[in-house]
Amino acid sequence: MSKTAKTIEATSRRAFLKTSSFLLGAILYTGSQTACSQNQSGMEPRLKISLAQWSLHRALRAGEVDNLDFPRIARESFGFDAVEWSNHFFYEKHNTYGYQPKGQSYLSEMKQRTSDHGIKNLLVMVDRAGNLGDPDSARRDKAVEGHHAWIEAAKFLDCHSLRVNAASDPSLSANEQKKLCTDGLGRLSESAKPLGINIIVENHGGLSSNGAWLASVISGVAPDNCGTLPDFGNFYVARNRGNAERYAEDKAPYENDPIYEESEVGLEYDRYQGVTDLMPFAKGVSAKSHDFDEQGNEVNTDYRRMLQIVADSGYTGYVGIEYEGRNTPEMEGIRLTQALLEKTFMELELPAKT
Repeated sequence: MSKTAKTIEATSRRAFLKTSSFLLGAILYTGSQTACSQNQSGMEPRLKISLAQWSLHRALRAGEVDNLDFPRIARESFGFDAVEWSNHFFYEKHNTYGYQPKGQSYLSEMKQRTSDHGIKNLLVMVDRAGNLGDPDSARRDKAVEGHHAWIEAAKFLDCHSLRVNAASDPSLSANEQKKLCTDGLGRLSESAKPLGINIIVENHGGLSSNGAWLASVISGVAPDNCGTLPDFGNFYVARNRGNAERYAEDKAPYENDPIYEESEVGLEYDRYQGVTDLMPFAKGVSAKSHDFDEQGNEVNTDYRRMLQIVADSGYTGYVGIEYEGRNTPEMEGIRLTQALLEKTFMELELPAKT
C-alpha cells in the first residue's frame, strides 16, 4: 500500500471513530461475515452487501487510491466479499469508441487481485462508450460496437452484468427516444447473451431517471438478459449544478410534466415509485447515499421504505453501496451506509434465500 493510501485510510478511521456510536450498534450483516451472514435457520441471507467502486471516486481521481487496490480495501477495510467496478478507473481513450478497457495484462492483474482477497466481481459500470439511443444510426452502431470490449472484459472478470446507459437525444419525444434505446439495448443484449453477461440499465439522468419510461424500454427489449440496476437516488431527469442557463435547457423537456417535483437539487421523479417501477427487471440494486443524521439515517432516502420495496419485489442478491456524499470522508461514508443497510436488514427481518 502506498504511503498516501495509508494516510487516507488512517484519516478516515479517525473520522469514523468520532461518529462510531451508531455504527457500534449495528450487527454485521455483510455477505463476507460468515458467522453473521446466516439467519437463525442457518441459511444465507436473501440480501447481501457489495461495494461499488464509485464510492471511492474522489480518492481514485486524486491518486490517493489505485484502481488495483480496490479489492484489498473492500475486503480489509469493510469485510466485503463482492465489488462493482467503474470503467472510469481502467480505461483507454479510443478515437472511435470512446472509453475502452485497458489491455489484457491489466485486466489479468485486476482479476488476480480480486482472487487474492476472496472477492467476487459482480459487474462493470460503463460510461462514455457511446449513446445506445443515438438518433444517428451510424453513431448508434458504433455505440453498440464500443460496448463489445466491455462485455468481454466483464466476462473475463467473471462478472454477471455490464451496467450501461439508456441515453438518447433529449430534444426528441419520449417515444422516439424509447424506440432508439430499445434498438441499441436489444442488439447489445443479443451480443452479450452467448457470453452469459446481462446488460443492465441504471436510472442515470434524462428520461432514464423516469422509472416508468425506463421500465417500458426494458419491456420492449426481447432478450431476457436485459434488465435494470435501480439506484436509490438517481431519479433527477435534470440536475441544477449551478449553471442557470444549462439547467434551464436541461429541464425544459420535463418541467411542464406534473409527475416531476423540483427542488434546489433539480427536477426529480419520485424515487420510491421509480424503484418500484424498476425492481421487476432488477439484476442488481444500487444503494445511493449522500448525507446522514445523528442517528445514522440517510437524510435524502428512507432506507427502510426503499429496502421494503426491494424485498417485496422478490429480489435476491447483492445491494451495492454507492456513497457519493461530500460532507463525510468517503471511507466513513461507506461505513455509515454499510451500518444503515445492516441495521435495516435486521429490522425488516428479511428471510433467507429459499
